[in-house]
Amino acid sequence: MTYKKTILVDLDGVLNTYDGKYDENFIPPIKNGAYQFLEKLSFKFEIKIFTTRNKFLANKWIIENKLNKFVADVTNFKSPAFLIIDDRCINFRGNFDNTLKEVENFDTWYSSL
Repeated sequence: MTYKKTILVDLDGVLNTYDGKYDENFIPPIKNGAYQFLEKLSFKFEIKIFTTRNKFLANKWIIENKLNKFVADVTNFKSPAFLIIDDRCINFRGNFDNTLKEVENFDTWYSSL
């Protein structure tokens, strides 16, 4: 059995059409291409979905969108992982001043929609 490194993938803003308007009882529709994206990742990585949402609701959404065959777990914690894919992240590249500038200018990809 081969060991796969874990990747955490955020649900809102990455896998679905989330636009910043949060509704705790509704997860927006799957984003075009998300199924194929997870399918390709699953060949080399163990995929865990990271979300602050209710885990039951998130699991239901994953099953309804037939993503469960690619997803090992749903977690509310940023557990140890090789990589995190999120719509609200900054990659630290070793320079604090540059990182501060990125923080000050940060905007989500969907804020300009």
